[in-house]
Amino acid sequence: MKKLGKRYLGEALVRVLMLLSVLIVLLVVVSILGIILLRGVKSLTPEMIPWPALLGSLYIVIPASVIGACISVPVMFYITMYKKRSDTFPYLARLAYDVLYGTPGIVYGAFAFTLMVYVGMRASVMGGILVTVLLIIPIMIRSGDEIARNVPDEMIEAAYSLGATPWETLKVILRQILPGMTTAFLLAIGRAIGEAAAVMFTAGFSDTMAVRLSDPAATLPMAVFNWITMPDPFPDKAYAAAFVLTVLVLLLSLCGRWVSRRFTQNNL
Repeated sequence: MKKLGKRYLGEALVRVLMLLSVLIVLLVVVSILGIILLRGVKSLTPEMIPWPALLGSLYIVIPASVIGACISVPVMFYITMYKKRSDTFPYLARLAYDVLYGTPGIVYGAFAFTLMVYVGMRASVMGGILVTVLLIIPIMIRSGDEIARNVPDEMIEAAYSLGATPWETLKVILRQILPGMTTAFLLAIGRAIGEAAAVMFTAGFSDTMAVRLSDPAATLPMAVFNWITMPDPFPDKAYAAAFVLTVLVLLLSLCGRWVSRRFTQNNL
């Protein structure tokens, strides 16, 4: 009976700790979102919306996401499907991408800035695209690789045994992992669009719209970073930019969930 009582006491203690942890996390999230939403909505007027920063973020993130996907998807399929999963090369590749995945954005920014100085490129939209591509690729490859590795080997072997070509087998696998890949793709975009340190050295900052790839471009994170400590009315503009950025990331998250659910239902 004593052992039984101690076990129930231990389970109750763990549940209380779990509940407290959840409440603390929710409190922090609600506090952050509450401050951003309240201050942001209050400041969100047509004059306060940071259009150059919003468009600058889109100018950088959209091309970088397309380029990153075109590079990441073939690499992910190669190390997952066309090399044996127990081979040394896929293991080393995953280890390298794990390191790149956890590398802070400021390191990517410093590397891209050094590369830009070497080739004579100044801070511009092109520089922002370059560093964002470098930031996105490890996220897409590792996320997609973990999803693709959940496909059973038996499914691949069954496809080959039925006479399917490698390309036909790839299409079968792609249909299975498409929901997860879509979510990983949108999460990578969400991190890229909220990155300030990486574009600090490479994209520059400007209060005007970027017209050419060689023009410096403001981004939403950099707008928040630059305006929050400046005199009025710039702090209000910073909260407006933070609100727009939060809404964009939230929409990407909701879109990822919707797409994943939609594809999952269609695959059933």
